[in-house]
Amino acid sequence: MTNNDVLRRVRYALRLNDFTMIKIFKLGGVTLTNSDISAFLAKEEDENIEQKRCNNHLLNSFLNGLIIYKRGKQENSSELKEKVENKTLNNLILKKLKIALQFRSEDMQEAFKIGGIDISNSELSAIFRREEHKNHRVAGDKYVRVFLKGITKLFRER
Repeated sequence: MTNNDVLRRVRYALRLNDFTMIKIFKLGGVTLTNSDISAFLAKEEDENIEQKRCNNHLLNSFLNGLIIYKRGKQENSSELKEKVENKTLNNLILKKLKIALQFRSEDMQEAFKIGGIDISNSELSAIFRREEHKNHRVAGDKYVRVFLKGITKLFRER
């Protein structure tokens, strides 16, 4: 699953328009134009629109901006500028979406269940553990895909 897919699916699930996407990126510390947003959201089949690949830094900035957009800026919090590695990117996506949407473990499990996977509490907590922890588990693309499918059904069917 590419970063562009994640952007498209989060945008659709949360009903975000281009202006809101630009605002969220700005809250995350990245200034983009309307054409940049269109290029990131363009599908491979769209031949008329120039496509841009969303790198890990941009996706991380978007997720940080989404947290600020949904929850507000925290006065005493440290900056969310962690290093983003490919092998833990999916864990980071799930963690930041959990924070932005103010989900508890039960909410996460419900979204996974709606998306098509039953996930236990211990399995879920293993995904959110520090990388150095012996019980840390790397989340695969399937987890992100199913979770995004679940939140899409949760938020679009309201």
